Amino acid sequence: MEKKKQALGWIEWLIGWMYVTYELLFQRTKTSHLQNPLELPSLNDLTCIVTGTTSGIGKEIARQLAEAGAHVVMAVRNRKTANELIDQWCSSWAGILLNVEVMELDLLSLDSVVDFANTWNARLEPLHVLINNAGIFSIGETQKFSKDGFEEHLQVNHLAPALLSVLLLPSLIKGSTSRIINVNSVMHYVGFVDTEDMNTVSGKRKYSSLLGYTNSKLAQVMFSSVLHKRLPVESGVNVMCVSPGIVHTNVARDLPRIVQAAYHLIPYFLFSPQEGSRSALFAATDPQIPEYCESLKTDEWPVCAFISQGCHPTNPSKEARSVETSFEVWEKTLEMIGLPSDAVERLIEGKEVRCRYGTRKD
Repeated sequence: MEKKKQALGWIEWLIGWMYVTYELLFQRTKTSHLQNPLELPSLNDLTCIVTGTTSGIGKEIARQLAEAGAHVVMAVRNRKTANELIDQWCSSWAGILLNVEVMELDLLSLDSVVDFANTWNARLEPLHVLINNAGIFSIGETQKFSKDGFEEHLQVNHLAPALLSVLLLPSLIKGSTSRIINVNSVMHYVGFVDTEDMNTVSGKRKYSSLLGYTNSKLAQVMFSSVLHKRLPVESGVNVMCVSPGIVHTNVARDLPRIVQAAYHLIPYFLFSPQEGSRSALFAATDPQIPEYCESLKTDEWPVCAFISQGCHPTNPSKEARSVETSFEVWEKTLEMIGLPSDAVERLIEGKEVRCRYGTRKD
């Protein structure tokens, strides 16, 4: 019997970091054809839910979608900050009211995720775009767990968005052709998912925030690929991941020294949040995206679209394309977020699905 892979080999690890460094050095060159900000069409008929919209890339995504006419739902922990942002945006538009609302969502609480999804679905309104943007990278901090018992990077970057995506399927089907967009990271190239220890508690691997972050981003790509495959073309729902590029934030302290040096010495090559928002906005609005995503459903193996910071399709890491591991991540994730293995099929059929999380239980 073949021994189960326990980690990236050192050559795979080195190739991964070489790719990350290459992306850092050449991302401006590779995106020189793009406008900044990205020009968007009129989006008056679009309803979008965007998580993590009070700062960074998420704030730019929400603002630009709203200014293009979309109905934007800011799914955030801090409602006060979100409402203050809306006031600022409206003021900059000479008092013109933007179609933006705020709903509370805490990704560190799976109860909050379920309650949010139930509240939205109860409106019986279509949802056209879900952008899972919110994420964390707790640089240099010790391992922390949510109240649900999951490592925080895993929960915020993977488990909570996965639960939200599945539970909002009824609304996304009403809004078909619709899109689930996961803001991922080139850092998934140095990630590895041990499906027997996704919570990183066994002691087999020494925990670091870098390990927690990269592994959670890789798990997101794998889960997204299987979810996209399991959604039939008739559902009208497409799933994709996007890379925003390497955006200027204070996240370099936990990286290898050579990458730290590159990060600090060449700020010209780093993206602003506005530049980093372009791939998600492209994925949310480009009219050719649905056709491309649907073509991927015909592949024998599960694969979702992966859109680069240059706004064109690219391949995720070799590890992300491991079919066996992707299905294991799918099964383990559903178990961790409290959904039955046939949850997607049941929701597509219009049947009720019970989750073990949520504060409003019968």
